[in-house]
Amino acid sequence: MRIKNVLPVLIIFLMTLSVNAREKLKIVSTTSDLASIAREIGKDRVDIVSFSNGTQDPHFIEPRPSMIMKLKKADLVLLVGMNFDVWLEPLVANARNYKIKTGNSGYLDLSQGIKKLGIPQGKVDGSSGHIHPQGNPHYWLDPENVKVMANAITLKLIELSPVSADYFKANLRDFSSKIDRRIKTWQSTLKPYKNDKIITYHQSWSYFANRFNLDIACEIEPKPGIPPSPGHLQKVLQKINHNKIKAVLMEVFYDPGPAEFLADSTGINVVIVPNSVGGTKQVKDYFGLIDTIVNELAEGMK
Repeated sequence: MRIKNVLPVLIIFLMTLSVNAREKLKIVSTTSDLASIAREIGKDRVDIVSFSNGTQDPHFIEPRPSMIMKLKKADLVLLVGMNFDVWLEPLVANARNYKIKTGNSGYLDLSQGIKKLGIPQGKVDGSSGHIHPQGNPHYWLDPENVKVMANAITLKLIELSPVSADYFKANLRDFSSKIDRRIKTWQSTLKPYKNDKIITYHQSWSYFANRFNLDIACEIEPKPGIPPSPGHLQKVLQKINHNKIKAVLMEVFYDPGPAEFLADSTGINVVIVPNSVGGTKQVKDYFGLIDTIVNELAEGMK
């Protein structure tokens, strides 16, 4: 074949590569935290939709037909896993998008590779409350876990768009370095309260407390997902007084009434914070999320 005949074919081939490199991967995530991390890695080469916004209890997202339409077009779905976002399963089934089905290339369960806390021992049934048999799924509240998650997202994006591999790897390096720097700041802020006891509303904070050397004395809920009775609140009140606990840590979407009762009875500080990106208007990314939690809790522990 003559060179003049090869050149047009080569030009078309190179143009196709260029278009593919610029084409955005369509990503759907079950939570705003996963979306925030994926956005740090993919930046302008991904188009991300989150099915929750940080102001809702993510255990109980209401499925909507519009979600199915987004899943039909998705190249990748990101989920917390550990039975945290089981509400997604029927939506994926109805979307009939083969590539995002469990185990396929467009499906990424980010709990893989996470050292799991709170795996229940013995029998788990309805009487145990809202227990997750595979362990506590709130692992994103430990920034070290987020580095593991970011690496998994990077590998998946490279698999789906190899031409952007160097771009995604560079973004991962920047993100991980920023996490490392900020962890030092966050640990320094909470260092004066090392091994201090706190109360939480729900069993959401195990990973956070483990990373920042805090001791969770008990939860306001007697069992996960079960509202506290007056009798249980009296037990919590006694524990606060006995241990001189300074702060209750709870999410923005829970009823503040029981915590306010404890505050009125003991003087304990109630620290209400988002536990996901977007939980308040000021928390626009993962760094803002942990900044807010750390700073608000440190203020409450004084």
